[in-house]
Amino acid sequence: MDEQHHDRQDERPGEGLADELLRSALLDPDAAAAVALKVHGLAVAEQLTVVFHGRRDLGTIQTYVANGGHGSGERLGVRDLLRVPCDLDLGETHTRAEAEEAYAAQARTLRDALQMADTVLAIWEGPLRDVADSAVGVVRSVDLDVPLPAHRLMPIALVAPERHLVVVPVCGARTLAEGRPPMGIACAQQDVAHVYSLPDDPEASLQDFLVRAAEHARTMAERLEAQERSVRRFLELNGPDEAA
Repeated sequence: MDEQHHDRQDERPGEGLADELLRSALLDPDAAAAVALKVHGLAVAEQLTVVFHGRRDLGTIQTYVANGGHGSGERLGVRDLLRVPCDLDLGETHTRAEAEEAYAAQARTLRDALQMADTVLAIWEGPLRDVADSAVGVVRSVDLDVPLPAHRLMPIALVAPERHLVVVPVCGARTLAEGRPPMGIACAQQDVAHVYSLPDDPEASLQDFLVRAAEHARTMAERLEAQERSVRRFLELNGPDEAA
């Protein structure tokens, strides 16, 4: 996979960001091309690599995010790449210059979204530690063992192990041509999850989630008790008369 890299974060659309990338992504005669964008200086994630991968047979330029900074020639496996449903869309461009400008703007949009989500995640770390009353770790993985109600934005999550509580940035599916994707912070605990908007107060959101989780636990306990009672009554109805 031939990857070109962008290491600066202060370039404007069309100024260096797209030049080498588009040479590979748009002018490559092969059926597929992949280019990478490094995002540095993140508070929690530290460094991420965005990989844009285009194939003619897919008809899309798909977006993946990996932990760390990956250089040219490095091979990334499936377990390294988080599929993020915020794809490049250069379909409305008609010239190389238009494509270059659109690519730079859309790559910048995703980079800004990652930086914003990482900043908010860093703000949540202290309140999570206080509310959970436990140590908080950072999980750098594509996989999580809890279901989420939305797509993950980056392969980073905060975890309070003693509470089995996971806090992770999420996003809605849309092309980058439509602008910054809708984003939020998801709290998840076993089989209950809820998404809070980025501007929400972390402590209030966590307290709200713990109330939701406790209510869910009560509801599940009542449901299990009712199920057990139903089975017990059924066995009584079909047992010896003296058991009734």
